[in-house]
Amino acid sequence: MLLEPLRVLDCTGELGWLAGRLLADLGADVIKIEPPGANLSAPDWRATNANKRMLSLDLDNEDGRGAFLRLCAEADFLLETAQPGTELCTFLDPGQLQATNPRLIHVSITPFGRTGPRAQWQASDIELMAAGGAMSLAGEPDGQPLRVTAPQSNPWAASQAAVGAMVALTARAVSGLGQHVDVSAQAAVIASIAHAPASWDLIGVNPLRAGAFMTGRSVHGAVYRVFWPCQDGFVNFIIYGGVAGRRTNEGLVAWMRDAGADLGVLAGIDWATFDPTQATQDDVDEMEKPVAAFFLTVPKAEFLRQAFEREMLGYPVNNVADIAQDPQLEERGFWADLPAPGGGVERHCGGFAMVDGKRLPVTRPVPEPGEHSREVLSEFGFGADEIAELITAQAVEAP
Repeated sequence: MLLEPLRVLDCTGELGWLAGRLLADLGADVIKIEPPGANLSAPDWRATNANKRMLSLDLDNEDGRGAFLRLCAEADFLLETAQPGTELCTFLDPGQLQATNPRLIHVSITPFGRTGPRAQWQASDIELMAAGGAMSLAGEPDGQPLRVTAPQSNPWAASQAAVGAMVALTARAVSGLGQHVDVSAQAAVIASIAHAPASWDLIGVNPLRAGAFMTGRSVHGAVYRVFWPCQDGFVNFIIYGGVAGRRTNEGLVAWMRDAGADLGVLAGIDWATFDPTQATQDDVDEMEKPVAAFFLTVPKAEFLRQAFEREMLGYPVNNVADIAQDPQLEERGFWADLPAPGGGVERHCGGFAMVDGKRLPVTRPVPEPGEHSREVLSEFGFGADEIAELITAQAVEAP
């Protein structure tokens, strides 16, 4: 395993859950720390905390904090999401922790970073997607900014944190010293739309909401449709130029002709000389009219088959059910079926990569409260009497 036998203390809230999961999938021993009595039943918690062990430890308890400092002295990574300005954030001071363990890689994940005028501001996904600029680009041109239904800022921040942790690990291999990695969720969201903030300086264009359309392809300001209704959902497809565009457009017209569909103006276009940059909106509307009518007769699965056979660029817009039944994911062993509470199994996303032909393993089921408390503390050098005292002091929960 890539990160075996490195040990990670994961004290994160939802902003950082995925960071620990990524390190766990890479082979690190990730110990999820939650307070005794915490409710761990939410689907998003369960999805991002599989493959970890569980230590129920109260960081508001004086004995619990003492135990935690002993863990930090032996750990390789600390992941945390303590809000700046809080007592917990003061306790998790990077300088003090690294003085105790100079090799510790301490990763802080917060809405706006640990420093600056907004460091102490709290934010949920909707605020972070707005602050990062992503919402300004989502929605219809004449409508309100929109957010994606499933929270996106959390996984963006957590994945950036995992990258930062790995870079710090590489540096430690040279220097022997850990580092403090300070991740701003707002900055992580901006990185996900990196082309947009730079657009004005690079080409003098301020990106705006375009809904289901693509802008910037025509000198006349014409927009091209990207998402199309089909028989059982939506497909992603765009008419454009260049070598790949010519092949795609020719493939679509041939498919429509074979199906007996009305080609309209498409029948008279020489795709070898077609230049999408010179098309007006009227030109684009006339080209897209027969395509729209044709796609309404096509199921997503048929679109995918024809796109492959005719070497067209385009893909069905998968929903959760489509993903669950995707034969490509199934063939590559993406899913991990783990034991579920009360018997049976629950399906989780598997490791995010394959290394030397083998998928990163996800073998630990979602941990239960306190499940590994005794085991973890014992491995960190706590004696049986010390563990019993922590349980009596209500600093630790253990079955």
